[in-house]
Amino acid sequence: MVDVQTALKLCEETIQTHSKTFYRAFSMLPKKKRQAVWAVYSFCRRADDIVDESPSPKEELASFRETFDRFLHGEVDRNDPMWVALEHTFQEFRMDEAPFRDLLQGQEMDLEQHRYETLDELLIYSYHVASTVGLMLLPIIAPRKKEQLKEAAISLGIGMQLTNILRDIGEDKAERDRIYLPKQVMDQFGYTEQELQEGIVNQAFQHVWEYIAFEAEAYYEEFFDHLHEFPLYSRISVKAAAHFYKAILDKTRENEYRVFTQRLFISNQEKALILEDIT
Repeated sequence: MVDVQTALKLCEETIQTHSKTFYRAFSMLPKKKRQAVWAVYSFCRRADDIVDESPSPKEELASFRETFDRFLHGEVDRNDPMWVALEHTFQEFRMDEAPFRDLLQGQEMDLEQHRYETLDELLIYSYHVASTVGLMLLPIIAPRKKEQLKEAAISLGIGMQLTNILRDIGEDKAERDRIYLPKQVMDQFGYTEQELQEGIVNQAFQHVWEYIAFEAEAYYEEFFDHLHEFPLYSRISVKAAAHFYKAILDKTRENEYRVFTQRLFISNQEKALILEDIT
């Protein structure tokens, strides 16, 4: 049996290990709120790991969904730190179960669909796996404005997910046999499936990449339009998260789009400079 404080600490260690960017941004929240964010992140991470690492992901994801249903009815595995921390979060904040369910649906999409035909399909996927996280967090980071900030959370999530996709093109193809670049966009600019498989970065690839990057940047701008509506205690965290991820796009350009051979990240020094600029 795991006590709440131990569970929260273990969730924090999970995010510290797996998402230093997300951790840096949300560590600026007040203690209770950031601990709740760590718990939510751990739930999302667990679902993600099932899809990416489990030898039988469909069965394990179905089991995880059933465990979540039981959790909502008060049946909590008190030996599992993630569920203990999440129960504490649901007790402390008025959480909405819908985005948790939508995220699990997004994970199912990853198991069923390894290729996207259109940008619209990719945006629907991005909502399910990323915007849902923002919607989960709204009761924690903006409890009195969670309805009016839904569109902002959705926009930020899509911007971040499109950024992740553009950063991880090579890794997704090589390690997971997934191609997220929409076929219609590739066809529009004359970039072929064969060139993608060979990791060729040419002018056509750059046009495809920039087309998606333009969409991502537009979603970031939609989010920034609503930034002033967030409470002061969480505004800097969400602003930092947006700027940290957006910086990946510029860094990829500076690196001449070498996404097939490198996985770019924003260093601690670069994050510190970004924070200096935005605060």
